[in-house]
Amino acid sequence: QVQLVESGGGLVQAGGSLRLSCAASGRTFSSYTMGWFRQAPGKEREFVAAISRSGSTYFADSAKGRFTISRVYAKNTVYLQMNSLKPEDTAVYYCAAVILVRPRQVLRDNEYEYWGQGTQVTVSS
Repeated sequence: QVQLVESGGGLVQAGGSLRLSCAASGRTFSSYTMGWFRQAPGKEREFVAAISRSGSTYFADSAKGRFTISRVYAKNTVYLQMNSLKPEDTAVYYCAAVILVRPRQVLRDNEYEYWGQGTQVTVSS
């Protein structure tokens, strides 16, 4: 069992930055692929980024060049650094974890086993 707690969301102006954190409980954090997803009002949840247990990273096209994902094993924490934010980045951002997933499936939310409660990110124009 893994529990995930996101933090770091808030209100920021377009062009600004935020860093989201996801703290995971349990001693097997290093065994999980960690993903970030987001859901805007009236829209389906969509993939943002993921990092495998070996450190391989994956990004949605909308995130490439602006977002980075990293993990600190000693802190059981994964981060999503978001730069050059746009109003269309406004959403609830969720952290998720899965033990086994093929690289081409990291963007599928139904592959993930554990989810956090979400943190709101609002980007004003």
